[in-house]
Amino acid sequence: MLPKVTIGVCVRNGAKTISETIRSIIAQDYPHELMEVIFVDDGSEDETLTIIEKYASKMNMKVKIFHHNWKGLGFSRNIVVKNASGKYIIWVDCDMLLPKDHVRKQVDFMEKNPKVSIGKARYGFVDENSLVAFLENMPFMVRDSKDVPLKLPGTGGAIFRVQAIREVGGFDESLDGVGEDQDIAYRIKADGWQIKRTNAYFYERRVKSWRDLWRKYLWYGYGNYYLYRKNRRIFSLARMNPVAGFLAGCLYAAESYRLTHKKAVFLLPFHFAFKMFAWFLGFSKGYIDSNNSNKPRSLS
Repeated sequence: MLPKVTIGVCVRNGAKTISETIRSIIAQDYPHELMEVIFVDDGSEDETLTIIEKYASKMNMKVKIFHHNWKGLGFSRNIVVKNASGKYIIWVDCDMLLPKDHVRKQVDFMEKNPKVSIGKARYGFVDENSLVAFLENMPFMVRDSKDVPLKLPGTGGAIFRVQAIREVGGFDESLDGVGEDQDIAYRIKADGWQIKRTNAYFYERRVKSWRDLWRKYLWYGYGNYYLYRKNRRIFSLARMNPVAGFLAGCLYAAESYRLTHKKAVFLLPFHFAFKMFAWFLGFSKGYIDSNNSNKPRSLS
């Protein structure tokens, strides 16, 4: 008998892309009576909630919608966990697209691998007609082509065993910004569970401008400060700086050219240095704000 599965969509200000994401959920070939979708709107200031409510009335699967003022991803993900009736949660971001067999393949993998707590799907690539998006895709293409062992995967495109999430107490709501997914993956793995790559695919729309890339990694760095403060074993600071980024970009450029034969990949060293500089500044701001009782929740 096939198990029930929960689709968790935690979103803030995703009006530009969430319609296409929802349509890809509706198109899944997994039995819809065994699917539920839980939307958590984390204080969106655009039309995200209106779009969700419009589609919810048309979906032939169980739908739950939650809305609150901005409380962060850890809080929002825990709402999904607390209200999930599925054996598994598949996390879907508002900029993701799912092939119609995504849920079926993810669930099938987990059912055949009972010791696995997190199954990360492989990245498919959307032609965004953007140099920035193209360069952002390259590291994922290289890692998937070489089957690089997973360390601590993010939630996007991943299926989580609900039992494993609850055993470690859920997501850490105290982490500011991002990093709640790496944190729980670390704790789940330390609890004895396995993390594996599956044979399912998903597509993720990348940022298209240097400005948006800068803001994205500034925010990543900011959130990663709080993650690093909690557990310094999760990542090495020595690798998270512009110089290390440039060197990593050189390595990825060689592998990327082998796969694509496109000369644009030789911009990867500069691309990596650029976003690692933003990350470093965000991390530094997190450090400064952590010493202030009235630290802001936004870098914009």
